[in-house]
Amino acid sequence: MEHVQLKVDGMSCTNCALSIHKYLEHQGVSEPKVSFMEGEVQFDMPASLKKETLVKGIASLGYKVRGQEEAAPAKKWLDNNRDRAIFCFLFTIPLVAHMIPGFHQIPGMHVFMNPFVQLGMTIPVFIVGMGYFGKSAWNSMLNGIPNMNVLVSIGAIASFGYSLYGTFIGKGMEFAYYETTATILTLVFFGNYLEDASIESTQRALKDLVKAQKVMANMIVFDENHKEILFNVESDTLKVGDLVLINSGETIPMDCKVLWGEANVNESIVTGESVPVFRKMNDILLGGSTIENGTVKAYITAVGNDTVLANILKMVKAAQGEKPPVQILADKISAIFVPLVLSIALVTLIGNYFFAHNALGAPIGFGESMLRAIAVLVISCPCAMGLATPAAIAVGLGRGARNGIVFKNAKSLETFKDIKQVVFDKTGTLTTGHFEIAAFKIVEKDHHLDEAAFKALVYSLERYSNHPIAKCISSSWKSSNTINWSKIEEVKGMGIQALDKEGNVYWSGSFKTLKDQKAEDGHNVYIQKNGVLIGWVDVTDQIRPEAKEVIETLHKQGIHTILLSGDRKEKCESVGKALGIQEIMSEQSPADKLKKLDELTAIAPTAMVGDGINDAPALAKATIGISLSNASHIAIQSAQVILMNQGLKNLPMSLGLGRRTYETIKENLGWAFSYNIVAIPVAALGLLGTWGPTYGALIMGLSDVVLALNSLRLFKKKLV
Repeated sequence: MEHVQLKVDGMSCTNCALSIHKYLEHQGVSEPKVSFMEGEVQFDMPASLKKETLVKGIASLGYKVRGQEEAAPAKKWLDNNRDRAIFCFLFTIPLVAHMIPGFHQIPGMHVFMNPFVQLGMTIPVFIVGMGYFGKSAWNSMLNGIPNMNVLVSIGAIASFGYSLYGTFIGKGMEFAYYETTATILTLVFFGNYLEDASIESTQRALKDLVKAQKVMANMIVFDENHKEILFNVESDTLKVGDLVLINSGETIPMDCKVLWGEANVNESIVTGESVPVFRKMNDILLGGSTIENGTVKAYITAVGNDTVLANILKMVKAAQGEKPPVQILADKISAIFVPLVLSIALVTLIGNYFFAHNALGAPIGFGESMLRAIAVLVISCPCAMGLATPAAIAVGLGRGARNGIVFKNAKSLETFKDIKQVVFDKTGTLTTGHFEIAAFKIVEKDHHLDEAAFKALVYSLERYSNHPIAKCISSSWKSSNTINWSKIEEVKGMGIQALDKEGNVYWSGSFKTLKDQKAEDGHNVYIQKNGVLIGWVDVTDQIRPEAKEVIETLHKQGIHTILLSGDRKEKCESVGKALGIQEIMSEQSPADKLKKLDELTAIAPTAMVGDGINDAPALAKATIGISLSNASHIAIQSAQVILMNQGLKNLPMSLGLGRRTYETIKENLGWAFSYNIVAIPVAALGLLGTWGPTYGALIMGLSDVVLALNSLRLFKKKLV
């Protein structure tokens, strides 16, 4: 199934996104992700469909689809809300100014009182407005989900049509609402421009990441005499295997491995950690990071979409397209909002015409009734409800990405508010996972095995495992004198079992693999041959320096902490007590961990932090799975949140960010609903006066800006 990602221009609100979402689902696409803020559409395309067909279908709805690989289209005049607002503003000023007392006494200004002059100045504004709002409104109605532009278009058409009718029957001065048409369209364009600018600022963290992907690089090539020559090239032209020279102050162009040199590297763009890290030969450098001092030569290991930075961007953008549960209600209301407002506007028109009176007790007439109905249309704002959640999510995801916290879906941000328990794996999570061999012993039961043969045997077994202890042993005791096994497998939670060509069965595993339980307990790895103990190996591991502070912070937040590990009871209790963890569960197999997580999540929402293959099922089972960036691939795939600093430092921040994002969403939705509940009756009752539509258009545009500004506060809120 092909994954399709499209750039779509013209989406201005949640109803636009709903239109595309509904179309794709009708075509048979399952769970498409549509982000009007990013202007992106993502979905997995069934084999029965063609990409070209779906692209044409989206274009038929009134949106412009361009391939992700294409360069940004050249900007055209009146192709954005800023240009449209300026153009319309020039024609609107005289139309509004003639209503100012004393304006008509200025010599030559009486010409603007002429209805035909007003018509001539309104037509350009009306054409530009209908070319944008009218086209969008018509396409949205054809798709069954009318958007905000339907309200704007009907308001503008009603005032323009009423004025045009009066002009041609010779009563232009009595029917003169041309300025209403012009101000509605101009102010909504201006409001949309402010909204665009506000939304763009919510994306700033992601834009910083995008900029970090596009840099210049010093590529090393060799001439016929094998002398190095440097070529300054764009980073996106590099390929895997290319050699590059990176000097102090330069940005690392792509993920690469150091061949020569040493440097202090600032990886904050990726990990959120501003303290430089020391990198030497054979170390990995992350693309987008900066060399603070030092010079290295390196070869490219990953380019384009395969780099760590590109994958962060991919996951964050995918998360922006997700809909957290709190947005479901807003989407449902947005879908029926426009028809509801149209009904209210019709009731306003009829009710005011037949029942409303002015201060003197006389009926207000059709013209005033129509102005009140138009004010209802333009002051109502479905965009506010649609923008409330995406704006907060965008800032939350952006702040997380900037601090080395990657959320793979938006639901995780919201779910964090409910977390009451955090479960930790031990090895590689609470501890560094950087083991060193402390001791080993060859037992006397096998006199034919010397030290070199014992190490070669252990290496031959452990090199097939990804467990941190196995990696430590295999890297320390690497040997060319390996055994070719006829069969070997890793038994999760137990160890490695192998069969040689003579039929001998070997085990490298924990104490529970021993048939002879009389053996000395407390060692890390036991080596057996045909059920007979050959020897054991002990390793040491250090507790992460930030672990104790993280645990204490969680306790202050009222979160219950649990250590869940497959390691020996004594070692788990040693680590758990040193850190002050409240509950310790040791000697747990992957199946046991899964069962425990099931029990814990039934009691209260639970987050699980782990990094190994054995943790993958538990990470998937937890309410929220959290993985470290140096975790196994399967653990990262199973988790919903990834901490990019290779440690626990940002765990409390991720929890706090989730809570603050949810609070911001609630504030935004509260404002959006309150605004419409108050604004629509105010407009319907004529409390805005004869300038009702003008005030309504201005207030409607500013309402979205309020939401964006409130969302931007999330960048500064204290998280821990």
